[in-house]
Amino acid sequence: VQLQASGGGLVQAGGSLRLSCAASGRTFSSYVMAWFRQAPGKEREFVAALRWSSGFTYYSNSVKGRFTISRDNAKNTVYLQMNSLKPEDTAVYYCAADRQGTYYYTISGQYDYWGQGTQVTVSS
Repeated sequence: VQLQASGGGLVQAGGSLRLSCAASGRTFSSYVMAWFRQAPGKEREFVAALRWSSGFTYYSNSVKGRFTISRDNAKNTVYLQMNSLKPEDTAVYYCAADRQGTYYYTISGQYDYWGQGTQVTVSS
């Protein structure tokens, strides 16, 4: 399984970005896909998750209402649409895949595969 994250960049506060995570090497119908982020000097934190089979989504409180996770089945790609960005959203964003499809969405140790990360910088 390979996950390729892209779409990061520099944006002003209040702006938007869309991250992509292209997944390959397997069918992902039973997987949970997620985005995590890690800011300098901080631990990696959960952002959003999506259950591939049902489309169920789950968000951290810090991004709920501003970020949207979605998938494109035909492209085997997961997206993270980020709106109303804030300087505190600045971090390296990682996509991740949980092959067992557990319900522990926020636990990074549950995820088996990780992308390489993409930098998001929000200026004030």
